[in-house]
Amino acid sequence: MRALQLTDGLGLDHLKVVELPDPEPGPGEVRLRMRAASLNYRDLLMINGVYGPQTPLPLTPFSDGCGIVDAVGEGVTRFKVGDRAATLFFQSWISGPPTPEALRSALGLPIPGAGRELAVFHQDGLSKVPDFLSDHQVATLPCAALTAWRALFEDARLRPGDTVLVQGTGGVSVFGLQLAKAAGYRVIVTSSSDEKLARAKALGADFGINYRATPEWGAAARAWTGPRGVDFIMGVGGATVAEGLKCISLMGHIAIIGVLGGAAEPLPFGGMIATGAKLQGVMVGSREMFEAMCRALATHQIAPVVDKVFAWTEARAAFEAMAAGSHFGKIVLDFGA
Repeated sequence: MRALQLTDGLGLDHLKVVELPDPEPGPGEVRLRMRAASLNYRDLLMINGVYGPQTPLPLTPFSDGCGIVDAVGEGVTRFKVGDRAATLFFQSWISGPPTPEALRSALGLPIPGAGRELAVFHQDGLSKVPDFLSDHQVATLPCAALTAWRALFEDARLRPGDTVLVQGTGGVSVFGLQLAKAAGYRVIVTSSSDEKLARAKALGADFGINYRATPEWGAAARAWTGPRGVDFIMGVGGATVAEGLKCISLMGHIAIIGVLGGAAEPLPFGGMIATGAKLQGVMVGSREMFEAMCRALATHQIAPVVDKVFAWTEARAAFEAMAAGSHFGKIVLDFGA
């Protein structure tokens, strides 16, 4: 089989297609023939060595994939040959609160990821998925969709009619928009592109703010909501937290879903105390959360937004597209039929 690997160094220049032996499933394990994988910003950070020079090599990237079961090991009960399955970001986080052990089971690092033609996983680290979704759409669910789901419905305490603000139009934010509208929330979207704001409004966004044209987007959001402010912000970290505090409601909730806004900005403690806002980091979620999310997607027929598709062997071009920030929603790699 072939796989994408970093073998002799970090960085996109070192991401290559290599030949590896076909893996065989052991007891409790399932082998998937991969059909699609989706990119997350985490993957780009890992490949570029942002996680540190101690990143173990060889490294097979990608936490998010969709495949067809083509072999099962002894004792497997959750899947049979021919089933379609999604990989789970945390292979050992089944339910309940996270544990240190569960958080060490992230796919892509430290566990070899979905960027290979054949991949073996423990049956507990996979989940069946809604039939109405395509393979490309399924591959977008494990990280981006589940992060948005957990932030909105597991951690926050929102009610229909509340106002949600999502920053940007990347994978997590677009899922946040779609899920929030299905739950009856009002949604504000920020972006640097009027074209992307128009696409967000076509998906149901109630109000859009171009943060380049309006750098003080917090004041603009508060003006739109009135004195109450925004009940929930799906934020990207950094200096954006300070701007978000200008529009967050009293006792509102700010979920940090990434570090696009920078990872080293000081926290504005004064604004947090003045608003009573809750600031919470989100590290994806459990299999139980994933399966609840899939039921909601099926009930509301929510289709993930796949913006660009590349052949899996063209992963470098896909990452360059991600780095350029031109995408709306998700970028997917296709493994062919």
